[in-house]
Amino acid sequence: MLQDEDYVAGRAALKAGDAAAALRRFESVRRRFPDAADLHNELGFAHRKLRQMDKAFEHYKRALMIEPRHRGAHEYIGEAYLMVGDVASAEKHLAALRSICLLPCEELTDLEKTISEHRAQAKAR
Repeated sequence: MLQDEDYVAGRAALKAGDAAAALRRFESVRRRFPDAADLHNELGFAHRKLRQMDKAFEHYKRALMIEPRHRGAHEYIGEAYLMVGDVASAEKHLAALRSICLLPCEELTDLEKTISEHRAQAKAR
């Protein structure tokens, strides 16, 4: 986790629902810490909240290149794949989380739940 004023402010903006403000803060951080996996994960999340899916995938993939076992990036990219209807790719990241989390972890249970809900909604249509 980065101990950077802009990073902390960006996370607070995300928590408050202001993804655009979060992006501005995170972009400032990226100039100083271009290889921070947590930052790229948060950038992906902010772009996803703004429905900028190409940019979201770009940052999630960068986070996973930097830190292949980044649980948050696996969860969030899985959720992003569900948003674009790619269940198979979401399940690949669920499988990755199953191998990373030897004991159940929050990211694993959250993605399992999201995939299950996605399937239930698809069946209801």
